Amino acid sequence: MAGLYFEDCREGLVIEHAIRRTVTETDNTLFSAMTYNCAPLHIDAEYSKGSIFGQRLVNSMFLIGLVSGITVTETTLGTTLANLGFENIQFPKPVFHGDTIHVRTVIVNARLSKSRDDSGVVTFRHVGLNQRDEEVCVASRTGLMLLRPKH
Repeated sequence: MAGLYFEDCREGLVIEHAIRRTVTETDNTLFSAMTYNCAPLHIDAEYSKGSIFGQRLVNSMFLIGLVSGITVTETTLGTTLANLGFENIQFPKPVFHGDTIHVRTVIVNARLSKSRDDSGVVTFRHVGLNQRDEEVCVASRTGLMLLRPKH
């Protein structure tokens, strides 16, 4: 498996994810349309010119999905039983079309499951950064992670 097993999830471990992704106008428009988010700040260029940002913003739900998605290969691919939830999601800076996002993950907490003997509960702190290394998305995610198989 490409993901981390519970035993690999040491508190304090920092992962600089290799994948980066430039966000496009198509990403933002399609995601907003697919989720019925008709906020003009995402889909209306003329309206957005008069906003405090002067241009369209990337949909924040797309951004949290992208940030968590970028982490999958190096954290949870094939080694997670369940995504238990997100907490403390913040968007400290706006993201615009053309921004390139990269992600850093820190293992915040890891404990054995109280109800299962094959897994543990891990809390990840995901930080999405733009091309200027400004934090644009910060979130805590908790996952139920498999223990390494015994042979």
